[in-house]
Amino acid sequence: MVAKNRKQAGKTPATQTDRERSPLVPPHGKSNVRRPGRESKAFPGAHLNGLSSVKQKLGLTPSALLKLASFLFLAGLSGYLHWYHLSHLFENDRHFSHLSNLEKEMAFRTEMGLYYSYYKIIVEAPSFLDGLHMIMNDRLTEHPLVINTLKRFNLYPEVVLASWYRMYTGTMGYFGIPTKMCWSINRGEGLSPVDSCEGLGDPAYFYVTCVFLLNGVMMSLFFIYGAYLSGSRLGGIVTILCFFFNHGESTRVMWTPPLRESFAYPFLVLQMLLLTYILRTRSPSRTALVALGISNVCFMLPWQFAQFVLLTQVASLFASYILGYLAGAKMQSILVTHMITLGVCFILMFGNSMLLTSFYASSLISIWVIIALRDRFAQIFKPGIIIWVMQGLAWVGSTVLLKFVLSTILGASDDAHISGLIKSKFTSYKDFHTMMYTCAAEFDFIEFETPLRYLKTLLLPVNLLVLALIAGRIFKDIIRTLRHEEKASVKTDNDEAAAGSEIVAKGELVYHSLQLLAFALLAVLIMRLKLFLTPHMCIMGSLLCSRQLFGWIRERLKHQSVVLALIAMMAVQGVANLQAQWAIIGEFSNLPQEELLDWIQENTRPDSVFAGAMPTMASVKLSTGRPIVNHPHYEDAGLRERTKLVYSMYSRMSGEAVKKNLMKLGVDYFILEDSWCTRRTRPGCSMPEIWDIEDPQNVGKIPLCTHMSRSSRPHFTTVFSNDIYKVLKVPKDHR
Repeated sequence: MVAKNRKQAGKTPATQTDRERSPLVPPHGKSNVRRPGRESKAFPGAHLNGLSSVKQKLGLTPSALLKLASFLFLAGLSGYLHWYHLSHLFENDRHFSHLSNLEKEMAFRTEMGLYYSYYKIIVEAPSFLDGLHMIMNDRLTEHPLVINTLKRFNLYPEVVLASWYRMYTGTMGYFGIPTKMCWSINRGEGLSPVDSCEGLGDPAYFYVTCVFLLNGVMMSLFFIYGAYLSGSRLGGIVTILCFFFNHGESTRVMWTPPLRESFAYPFLVLQMLLLTYILRTRSPSRTALVALGISNVCFMLPWQFAQFVLLTQVASLFASYILGYLAGAKMQSILVTHMITLGVCFILMFGNSMLLTSFYASSLISIWVIIALRDRFAQIFKPGIIIWVMQGLAWVGSTVLLKFVLSTILGASDDAHISGLIKSKFTSYKDFHTMMYTCAAEFDFIEFETPLRYLKTLLLPVNLLVLALIAGRIFKDIIRTLRHEEKASVKTDNDEAAAGSEIVAKGELVYHSLQLLAFALLAVLIMRLKLFLTPHMCIMGSLLCSRQLFGWIRERLKHQSVVLALIAMMAVQGVANLQAQWAIIGEFSNLPQEELLDWIQENTRPDSVFAGAMPTMASVKLSTGRPIVNHPHYEDAGLRERTKLVYSMYSRMSGEAVKKNLMKLGVDYFILEDSWCTRRTRPGCSMPEIWDIEDPQNVGKIPLCTHMSRSSRPHFTTVFSNDIYKVLKVPKDHR
């Protein structure tokens, strides 16, 4: 091993948080002093071979072949640049190449640590099938329950990556090819040296590299998407530049690689690209619909939130259908594809009831019935606005009714917190679980600074211009329809097929505009969901290059000159945003948590059960393998109730009542963090204040956690403490 020194000066204890609000401010637990090490490596570029054979096989003219080659080159370059950008930011942020295995695991906080722990289990198991059996019969995550985590936590990405890692290391080991390099890191300040490994043979390196490569491919898809939608390679370039100029608002994968969106969102981009192709094609082939279905599955399997995004997509398509921009037959084909893929996901998720009881599933059925009854609607209601409104009301009413009927029949309540969260946005409704969401900044309404940042990069003005032009065309069509009411009646499929390519082209733009408005609504309600809005705004920005919208600029050269001038103006703030990202230099360090995890490993039994704050529990499970009773995946109704019992430590209840709650769960040790007792994101959002909603009879009393920070007697025994953490031993129930 090669010895390397690393500086520790300037480090402070960490309670690192994911950078939801601004990636420009380094979180706690980082220092600006870097561990000395290697410079970035240069990667050789790819080159094209066999152009003549490609030309013969494809039957392309030299000019067409050159256009294709330049198109593929730009797509590949976009993907490479995004992969390099993400890797560069991640390394700069954490100095990941110089972290020990334990430090790398601690860097995956909250849900990230929970997801990564299952990848680690499969990687370290005697065989892949043994690892798969272990995560499907998990006894550590919700002690003493045995749960199928593959069903509960959307872990297919970890299963796939772990299988790839095992195949990669097995193959390289067979041929004797080294897969990683390790060093001994001298941390200074009296700390013991640690081993640090770099290369694809290191499990954590393999994991994050695959995530960044996937998101590099996503950027290639964005270029293709923008170019296809606008009909111009320049449109693809505009999309890519908009994404980079607004990178901090578009993605957080560089800060949080293991989150579900890091795996799922690239497949949503592919899915929407395929959907655009289907909308543009008058009679889509079965192959296109199958491809759409596969991308649907790949989007839904990794992420429990995917169903809500697809709900907005189906709603946008249905609105396009109502306005006459989407043929009924094509709409039904898309609906069938969604239904089949939902069924496939239900099977692959081992019967996860949240899929069937979602608004998305109910909406698919409702829309199918409404389209099937379109002739009946035409007989009952007058053509025009009335029939449009009635179809919309029928969709909303039947979807809500069907959703609650299915939830009642299947006895599913896992997504009840979503209804509570939506209710709290428009009323004064509050409960414990709703406050746990709304007190987090990422689940609050969108911050005022976000549209200002869109304004500075001209992304917002560009989108408003594009939307205004599309809205103007829609308005003219509606006026024309209302003036000729006989044409507003529901059309037969033959009539729709004869409507012409103009309606098909408009339908594509109408869908994208409605989808943008749906994403905007989601982002306004929940700030975290701007990660859908911003990329779609970048896609819509490509329409600056559309001759369909901007054909009134007669000369193509003049049109392109205007676009280039706009890009130059965007770049003023856009380049400044990129420079601010590149200027982030940090190093992950969390010595108090490292002390805690080392103590647990050395001083507790392997079957000792732990409880505490959800983010810390994920780290305890990942790095020590000890059983836990609660964790950060808050989507399960049973888990929410468990967490509520655990968090009674931060209420104003008596120590005896809280001790009984912990004993009921079989907890051996509780990890107390003073920060959870005192921190307050805004008035009413400290843990004791949240508990006041559920426990009004104790309002005004000193929180139990304050008493525990002073002395844990007589209800608990303090067995470990440092500046951040205090481990309380829970007495056994001897009844």
